Amino acid sequence: MRPVTITKRRWPARPAALSAALLTVAFSVLGGGLPAQADAPTPTASAPTTTEAPKVDLILDVSGSMGTADIEGRSRISVAQQSIDEVIDALPPEAEFGIRTLGATYPVSDKTDGCKDTKVLYPVGRTDKVEAKTAVATLRPTGWTPIGLALQGAAQDLGTGQATRRVVLITDGEDDCAPPDPCDVARQLAAQGTHLVVDTLGLAHDDQVRQQLLCIANATGGTYTDVRTQQQLTQRVQQLVQKSDTSYRATPANVSGSDSCAGAPLLTPGVYADREKFSEHRYYRVSVKPGQELRASVSVTPDRAVARDYGVLLQASDASGQELVRGSDAGSGRTDVASTGVRWSASDSPSATATPTGGSTGSTGSTADASAGQIVCLTVSNSFAAQPGVQTDPGLPLELTVDVVKASPAPAGPALGLGRGWIMLLVLTGAGLVTGLLWGWIARWRISVWREN
Repeated sequence: MRPVTITKRRWPARPAALSAALLTVAFSVLGGGLPAQADAPTPTASAPTTTEAPKVDLILDVSGSMGTADIEGRSRISVAQQSIDEVIDALPPEAEFGIRTLGATYPVSDKTDGCKDTKVLYPVGRTDKVEAKTAVATLRPTGWTPIGLALQGAAQDLGTGQATRRVVLITDGEDDCAPPDPCDVARQLAAQGTHLVVDTLGLAHDDQVRQQLLCIANATGGTYTDVRTQQQLTQRVQQLVQKSDTSYRATPANVSGSDSCAGAPLLTPGVYADREKFSEHRYYRVSVKPGQELRASVSVTPDRAVARDYGVLLQASDASGQELVRGSDAGSGRTDVASTGVRWSASDSPSATATPTGGSTGSTGSTADASAGQIVCLTVSNSFAAQPGVQTDPGLPLELTVDVVKASPAPAGPALGLGRGWIMLLVLTGAGLVTGLLWGWIARWRISVWREN
């Protein structure tokens, strides 16, 4: 009996290759195609930035009253020193930071020299942290409070330039050496257009002190904070230093919002500063042409003690009052800032879809004017309320950023996206079924051939 010779045949296609071929055929039959790789989005050119580094000059009151121990059982000067040490440790590497004192040299008995007593403790520049902290540690409560002179000195410390520079004033009292009156000095600095912002922090809870510090801050577009704890002082100064790092490249332009859209100022792309009263609505207008996208954001700073549970709303609407899009932010408890933003694209068609960056979804817009562009009304609202005994005037600092860019491609709508998903699923299911049946038939055919041989 002859031995049976079994000849193994080499098959031209592996299962993986066959499956791929069948998938290709299935896509061709169904009229589909393999999904193309999306083009990478073209990065937009960023606005030119200044070569100036952010500059901050901290004015520290070292007058005799700073020895009062009424902040968590510690003296005001010791609380301020600890806060400044922590701020120095957290300074951004590119920041130019300096410290100026007032009332640190001459005793209360010497008012003539004491009212001229303001000097540079650490010059504005790149900070040697050990050296700066050592200088702060040597301070002891001594003399008078010449705030007006200190502000003039700080302006000289920071110099001139196009970038915004910040002065952070920490004090527990009002100026007792005027003239010059510190409010007048602040107004003069603002009128000179030197881009100098003064933020004030009060360690004593006195109405006269609060009024003067509010006046200084308001004149320069700064903020006032009523400090109650060491942690609050540290956090607030750190926030102001960090704000100088992020905002020094663009100096906000002062603008006054209206109480209605009809009389609202027409804004071009830029950064704007305003003040909004508690629970107020302020209106601004922006022109958006077909094919353009409006991007706007707003930040409202509670620079004094506010009640719990608050919110900020930014709403875009057309000239008829029809809402296009809204964004909102809400919170409970003390915070540095409440902010939100919106995005909305104009269209040549009678309607346009609004896409918010935060908050709820907006409704459909109205027809855009193809020549002049559609006027979009921006409404800033807040639900802040002052705590009992806190002054409500002036309003809260508001910063509004407006930009108009080329509209981004709209994402696929729900129906279209869902339809494409089902088509893909059906194609894959059909291709898998065909591949399984065909491969099973081939396997059975191979076995039958093997048995015959």
